[in-house]
Amino acid sequence: MSKDSLCIMLLHFTCHWPLPNSSPLFPKDTLLQNASLFFNSSLSTAPKVSHYQVRFSIFSSHIPRTRRAFCLNMAHIPAVEQHKVIIPNKHGEKLVGILHESGSREIVILCHGYRSSKETNVLVNLATALEKARFSSFRFDFAGNGESDGSFQYGYYWREAEDLRAVIQHFHESSRGVSAIVGHSKGGCVVLLYASKYHDIKTVVNISGRYDLKAGIEERLGKHYMEKMRKDGFIDVKRSGNFEYCVTLESLMDRLNTNMHEACIQIDKECRVLTVHGSSDKVVPVEDASEFVNIIPNHKLRIIERADHSFTNHPDELASIVVNFIKETLH
Repeated sequence: MSKDSLCIMLLHFTCHWPLPNSSPLFPKDTLLQNASLFFNSSLSTAPKVSHYQVRFSIFSSHIPRTRRAFCLNMAHIPAVEQHKVIIPNKHGEKLVGILHESGSREIVILCHGYRSSKETNVLVNLATALEKARFSSFRFDFAGNGESDGSFQYGYYWREAEDLRAVIQHFHESSRGVSAIVGHSKGGCVVLLYASKYHDIKTVVNISGRYDLKAGIEERLGKHYMEKMRKDGFIDVKRSGNFEYCVTLESLMDRLNTNMHEACIQIDKECRVLTVHGSSDKVVPVEDASEFVNIIPNHKLRIIERADHSFTNHPDELASIVVNFIKETLH
């Protein structure tokens, strides 16, 4: 950090108690000189954070041998940096993500839901909340979604768990730890599947994940979808008459054959799992959240009253619950 920058920062400090005009034991000028020396020697090695708090003790000239403490709060521009990172999955497809560097070596991985992306409000809000708590995070697009390579597939839950595996291995090979994996909606299912197969992550957060993957299909594919699928081998999904995506028999069967119950009972007891669900979720019923309580050994459930599937009106409450849970596991 340059001396000019340091001077600018020193000009913006505030005191919780006013500085004495003069003191034979600790004059104001001496205090500021010492503060300047402290920052010159320590800021170059200090982690990048958005706030420094420096605590000094001085002797009062009015009350001999009594120490009075005050704080200097020095704000500067937040040092959070964002970088686009491209990671190949096991199929050679490029997975695109955004790394939020907040100064921590450990990283929280954020996974999006069905037909969504790393830019969904849920993930962006969580990344921002993690930044404030000084946790680095990485939000990325699964293959076939957002900026990543590949074609969108209706099912492929386990394949997305393997995309997550590629991301975690990438950071491990870069000497970065992964402190937690967090998933919303379909991403919630993916992080649970990952934890059931790989046992290297000890903190998992499932937000609005579905327990019964046989449910919710008719709402998207229409009544008698299986008869149509067996006849044509595919179903074109349209909205307002416009084509959106194609569901193949293979991808449909992948979803139908993915058993969340059987997977979740394989999660280690040492793995702490949090499920967060909105009581007014009309996409995945809140009853699904209670099912996870019965099968995951080390599980915590939080229901946010009146929240919908994407926590549209409750982003801060969701972020607070998730960040505090991650903090608890690290301490």
